[in-house]
Amino acid sequence: MPKVIPNRMEMPRQEPEVRSHNFNEVALGFDMELARAEAERCLQCKKPTCIDGCPVEINIPEFILKIQEGDMAGAVEALKADNNLPAICGRVCPQETQCEEVCVLAKKYEPVAIGRLERFVADWDMARGMAIPGVPPSSGKKVAVIGAGPAGLTCAGDLVRYGHAVTIFESLHEAGGVLIYGIPEFRLPKAIVKAEVDYVRKLGVDIRLNSVIGRLFTIDELLGEQAYDAVFLGTGAGLPNFMGIPGENYNGVYSANEFLTRTNLMKAYLFPEYDTPIKVKGRVVVVGGGNVAMDSARCALRLGNEEVRIIYRRSRTELPARLEEVENAEEEGIIFELLTNPVEIYGDDNGWVRGMRCIRMELGEPDASGRRRPVPIPGSEFDTEVDIVVIAIGTSPNPLVFTEAGGLERTRWGTVVADEETGRTTKARVWAGGDVVTGAATVISAMGAGKRAAADIDRYLLSESED
Repeated sequence: MPKVIPNRMEMPRQEPEVRSHNFNEVALGFDMELARAEAERCLQCKKPTCIDGCPVEINIPEFILKIQEGDMAGAVEALKADNNLPAICGRVCPQETQCEEVCVLAKKYEPVAIGRLERFVADWDMARGMAIPGVPPSSGKKVAVIGAGPAGLTCAGDLVRYGHAVTIFESLHEAGGVLIYGIPEFRLPKAIVKAEVDYVRKLGVDIRLNSVIGRLFTIDELLGEQAYDAVFLGTGAGLPNFMGIPGENYNGVYSANEFLTRTNLMKAYLFPEYDTPIKVKGRVVVVGGGNVAMDSARCALRLGNEEVRIIYRRSRTELPARLEEVENAEEEGIIFELLTNPVEIYGDDNGWVRGMRCIRMELGEPDASGRRRPVPIPGSEFDTEVDIVVIAIGTSPNPLVFTEAGGLERTRWGTVVADEETGRTTKARVWAGGDVVTGAATVISAMGAGKRAAADIDRYLLSESED
C-alpha cells in the first residue's frame, strides 16, 4: 500500500487583530502532537534532496526520523551536529526556497515543514537547558572572528569544535549582529538569540563586546602582535543605502538600520521603560520590498502609528521578501503601494517630514537580477502626506574594519572579494563570509559561508601544524 500523505500541519499563530498591537512572537510553534504528525509526513528518502537545499547541510531526514521515534534527545544531537543556531534558523530561514523547495513531497503535495520541525526540536532542547557537546583537545592555534552575527557565530562555533581557540570581537554591546538589532521581537525573540549565543560561549568561544576592529586593533595587528593564526571577517553589511533624492536629510527620515536598531536592540517599543524615543502617532511610508521593509512596516504599526504603507517600485510578484512575511503584513493592515517610487521628500519650516512626491512605474525588460526593470511613467507624479519615512533599500559593509588592511581586495560596492567555497580572501590568513561578501542576504546563507570558512580554516591550520 502506498503511504497516505496527510496535509501539512498548520502552525498556531496569534490572530492579526491581536498581534498587530503587540511585539510578542507571531508564530507560536508546534506542540509534540503536531510535531510528530508533521514528522510522519517525511518519506525518509534514500536520496534526500532536502540536505542539498540546506546551506549548512543539516541531516534533515535523521533529525525528523528521531522525532517520529519520539527520541527528542537524538533529534537534538542530529540537528546540532551541523547547526549551532537551530532555534534561530527554524524561525527566520527561508526554508520555502531552500530545503523545502526541493523536498520530494513538494512534487505532488506540500513539502514537509522542515523549518517548523527544526524550531520545535531546538525549543525542546532550550527548555531543558541545552546540552553542550564536548570539544577535542586544544590544537594550540587561535583564530580571531570579527563580528558576532550569524556568519561569525557559526564559524566560531565550528572552529571551537575543531579544537581551536576562538575569540569573537563584536562592536556592539550585545552579540547577535542582525539577529539582535535587525529582526523584530515578534519574528525572533531576543531571548532565543541570547540563549543560542550563550550556547556558543559554552562551547568555549570568547566573545568580546564593545570591540571595534579598525579602532581597537587592525586586521594586521590581529595577525601580528596579537598573534592570531587566522582571521574571519563576518562583519555583515550595516552601512545603510539611501536613494539620493531631495529631502532625505529631513527629521523623521530613518534608515531601516536606525529604525530597527532603535526598536529592537534599544527597546524603543518599551519607551519610557527604555529611554529610546522614536517618533510615532503618524503616517509612515517604508520604501523597499524585502524582509527588512516588512520588518520595518510591521514594527511601525505596532508602535502605534495611524497608517503604514510600503512603497515598492515593482509589482507584488517581484517582492523579494518571504511570502509568509508579505502575507503577515497584509493581514495586519499594512498598505502596499506597488509600482511606485519616491522622487522627493518634503519638509516643514521646522525641518520635519510632511510629505512625499512619488511617480508611478511600469515594468519593462528584465535587468541583471532577472526581474523586469521598473520604468517611470511620464506625467504620473503625485504627492502624498507622510510624517515618517523609513528607507529599506539595502545596505553595504561598514568600511571601518578595513582600516590598514592592505592586500584585502574589495568590490566597487564595498564588499570583500572571497572564494565562494572556502571564504579565502586575497589577504593571507584572512577569510570572510556572509553579508560582508555577498551584500545583504539571508541569515542561513551567512551561516553557510561561516561553516565553509571554518572548515577551510581548520584545513589550513592543520596543514600549518604538519609543516
